[in-house]
Order: sequence, then C-alpha cells, then structure tokens
Amino acid sequence: MIAAVRCRPRLWQRTVLLLAAVYAGGAFAGPARTPPAKHPVAHSQQPVISIIIDDLGYRLDTGEQAIRLPGPIACAILPRSPHARLLAKLAHGHGKEVILHLPMQSEDYGRLDPGGLTLHMTRREFLHTLTRDLADVPYVSGVNNHMGSLLTQHPGDMAWLMHALARRGLFFVDSRTTRRTVAEQVALETGLPTTRRNVFLDDDRHSAAIRAQFMRLLVLARRDGSAVAIGHPYPRTMAVLRGLLPQLHLYGVRLVPVKRLIELQQTQRRTWQASTSH
Repeated sequence: MIAAVRCRPRLWQRTVLLLAAVYAGGAFAGPARTPPAKHPVAHSQQPVISIIIDDLGYRLDTGEQAIRLPGPIACAILPRSPHARLLAKLAHGHGKEVILHLPMQSEDYGRLDPGGLTLHMTRREFLHTLTRDLADVPYVSGVNNHMGSLLTQHPGDMAWLMHALARRGLFFVDSRTTRRTVAEQVALETGLPTTRRNVFLDDDRHSAAIRAQFMRLLVLARRDGSAVAIGHPYPRTMAVLRGLLPQLHLYGVRLVPVKRLIELQQTQRRTWQASTSH
C-alpha cells in the first residue's frame, strides 16, 4: 500500500478505486481492515467523509493552518487552552465546524489536560467541569474525546455525559481510543446523535503513511457509504490534506461536516430498521 501511494497520482487514484472494489467484495485480508459498519449510509448516495483535526488550542499558528484547510473540516479544540476561544471564533468565521475536544482519563493515568473528566468525580463535579469546558469553546456543535481510554469504558460516566449533551442539542464522536469503549453505544441508547472514528490519519507521521491512511478512509467510505477520520495539526498532515482534499471529486467522495454525516447515518439506520421490521 505504501508503494502505491508513492506512485504518480493517476496510478494512485486507480489503486484507490481498485481497493474500494476489493473491500466491497470482502476479499481484502490486510491487518488494518475495519469491520463493516452496522448501518452504513445507503450506497445510492454519494459516499461521504468527515475529517476532524484534534488537539487545537495550544498553538495559534497550527490552529490557523487547520482552519485554512479546504472544505468543511471539523476543528476539535481543547478547553482552557491558551487560544481556544480565538480559534473557535476564527473557525466559525471560516465556516468550519467547531467541536469540543474533551479531555478524559486514560488507562495509563497520564497527565490530563485542564478541564478533564475523571472516574473520581462525583456527578456534580463531572457536570460542572463539562459545563465550564463547553462555555470555554464558543460555537460548539458537538464533542469528541481527547484520550479517555479509561473513562469511555464506564457506562455510568458516559450516561452522565450523553444526557448532558442531549439537553444541549449536541452530538458526540467516539474517538475510539480503546476497543473497550462503550461511549458510542451509550450515546445511541440515550438517543444522542453520534458516530465513531474509523481512521487515525497520522499515528505514523510520515507523509506516505498519512496518504495511505487517507486512501483507506476513501476505501471505507466507498464500501460503507461514510467514514470519519481524525488527524492532528502536524506539518505533514496539513501538507497531505492540502494536496488531497481538492481531489476528492475524482474519487466520487464528498467531504461533509460531522453533523451532516451523522444525519445521513441516522436516516439509513431508520431505513434499515424499518426494512427489518417487516
């Protein structure tokens, strides 16, 4: 796969389409395969993707680079970070979706960013912290978790979170920092609009690896109808996205805000449920 993305763009484009066909036929057996979506977006629609840029707020320059990316990129901003409010205003002014990148306790008990939620909090402390975090980042339309490999395993804490977000008319994206997360399931049970991260773009920060993950994102979207990626404001990630996002029309895939992607998934879920009830 890495070799493919180093080839000339036209060959790489053909490789994307070939891999999409292989995925759809169920023949791909590589180690990074993602299970089929439970309720994929109907394939009569154009496949859609959403891309979230995490960890914004501590550096103004990298935040501005993310905001200047082409298309409806979602900007996930850490609460109580030095430039949180300014970047949220800039993102909103540029038509970008603003997401609260909510710190949550991880399994390794590493340093938690300001405004983080932990297992040791009472319900009152938990909700007070969440309220302060939401107030710190204006124009928020949804929330995704920053770290959280421990907290997202606990249904009680996730229920507190999802009920609070539902009251505010927000959505939740499960970043899936652990396979044992219950966050998405609890959100669904609460009736909260929700989706999950399918691809991390830049766990490996080499340009070829980022391109390969972007290609995988397109393959998943063509197979399932929709897919969500999370990246970070690393220089190579920004450069790859600046180069590839204007080419999405060549692959028949459309970039949409996370909120719109969730609406499409909800519509398909209702259609699927209706078809199986007869």
